[in-house]
Amino acid sequence: MTILLTGATGFLGSYLLKAFLTNSHKVIALKRSTSDTYRIDDIKGQIVFYDIDKVELSEVFKNEKIDIVINTVTDYGRKNKKIASMVETNLNFGLKLLEESVEAKVKSFINTDTLLERDINPYALSKSQLVDWMKFISKTEDIQMINIKIEHMYGLLDDENKFIYWLINQLKKDVEEINLTSGIQKRDFIYIEDVVSAYVCIINNLEFLSGYEEFELGSGNSIEVKKFIEIIYRELSKKQKFTTKLNFGAISYRENENMNMKTNVKKLEQLGWSGKISVEDGIKKIVEEEN
Repeated sequence: MTILLTGATGFLGSYLLKAFLTNSHKVIALKRSTSDTYRIDDIKGQIVFYDIDKVELSEVFKNEKIDIVINTVTDYGRKNKKIASMVETNLNFGLKLLEESVEAKVKSFINTDTLLERDINPYALSKSQLVDWMKFISKTEDIQMINIKIEHMYGLLDDENKFIYWLINQLKKDVEEINLTSGIQKRDFIYIEDVVSAYVCIINNLEFLSGYEEFELGSGNSIEVKKFIEIIYRELSKKQKFTTKLNFGAISYRENENMNMKTNVKKLEQLGWSGKISVEDGIKKIVEEEN
């Protein structure tokens, strides 16, 4: 099977890429000519790459016979990025990819979405607008649409500016204190390897799925962010000494903060998937590798 993967050099994309190769799929990977490939340098020779800033998207579909398109490209809007930038990545690019997939008679289009409610911020809205188009097109075109709503995934090789790695780096520097919210908001943390196994499970069951399907992807359980942070603190303290004080409650919550994020994974479990890695084991993997 030939899979076109966007965001192949990113956190999720790089893990998916390796899993697909392990499962003997041919992978066509889209990236930018400026993309940092450090996550996949060891397997670059096994992949067909297209630099999307140098080649028209239509050319990729003309050159390759693609069975499945998997879209993982995401702009979170960090570093005060303009809304238009998020829309260009999360909506416009995805819509172009979807249109080319329809034109090329691709069998299945799998999109990576967020569990956040659509009106909570510009990022969530731009992601949900692509899903609106997926639902609309699925009613008139012969292409299977799968939307995967991921909660809080984490793991080795995640971006250094993400909260977990930022926190670990602050503790390793033994900074005097770290100001945090009260941490009573709950999140459904899922380790990256469990995320990837869910994608593989879905792909292996595409023939049993309808024209449009949506899956929530997480552990199915939620814990307080404060407890998650305390586990990191405890595990890292086994490796090195530090005196950093965690100031819970020093920072106010963001506007529209969701206080309890939890996924319903029953549909995935019905396909035979189950998460294997606990929060404790996931954090241990990161801490052990980082030291």
